[in-house]
Amino acid sequence: MQAELAIGVFDSGIGGLSVLAHIRKSLPYDNLCYVADSAFMPYGCKPEYVVQERCMKIAAFLVKQQCKAIVVACNTATAVAVHQLRTLYDMPVIGMEPALKPAVGHSRSGVVGVLATSGTLGSDKFQRLKKRYAGDAELIVQPCPGLVEAIEQGDLESSEIRDLLELYLQPLLENRIDTLVLGCTHYPFISSMIREMVGENVVIIDTGDAIARELKRQMQLPVSSMVNRPEGSLRFWSSSSDSTDIISRLWGENVLVSHIDI
Repeated sequence: MQAELAIGVFDSGIGGLSVLAHIRKSLPYDNLCYVADSAFMPYGCKPEYVVQERCMKIAAFLVKQQCKAIVVACNTATAVAVHQLRTLYDMPVIGMEPALKPAVGHSRSGVVGVLATSGTLGSDKFQRLKKRYAGDAELIVQPCPGLVEAIEQGDLESSEIRDLLELYLQPLLENRIDTLVLGCTHYPFISSMIREMVGENVVIIDTGDAIARELKRQMQLPVSSMVNRPEGSLRFWSSSSDSTDIISRLWGENVLVSHIDI
């Protein structure tokens, strides 16, 4: 029965698909449910209590879909709601956070850049994370208003995205960072453009793979459970009525996206 249950993943929009892809690769036999709250994105500029309310409603929906674990594939949502979700539900609830610990460990110069939303960078959770892992490293944090919205439009090569990236990366490069944290699940979709701008000598860190590994660890899945089973199902929902094209494009195949009223 446990094997038939699903893993629920949600984000303020399509960014969490980058995390979902890592989970699919790590746990190919598990059923997956994904909710994109695209009608309400971005979370980063919304009041905390409003984001918390959205997260509670989405999590309740995923529980009704018989999910055995929930991944909050959004740094802002994690910062403001993951504690409440873990209190409410007796199942693994995995959250996102900017990968400061591995970034500081990778850095040779001790100068680390962080791209994230204003909501993530202004949260108490991020401040605690910074205090815990920064050590002697110099963290150059850069809020990126407008970048999530531009990515949600679906044209990942647009001049709007390029202009925003040039604006936000400039102060980081001027401070000679050698490591860059992608502190939002949307940003991996434009990692090739980021790589082009920062050059080959800057280490770019995305946390999607680490989240998949942590999910697998918490679920304590035996290897035997993954043998001779068909690939798990995929179900998608969005609070926006026009997400099918962008989700299909970023996922790499045509998928059915149902509407969810939050």
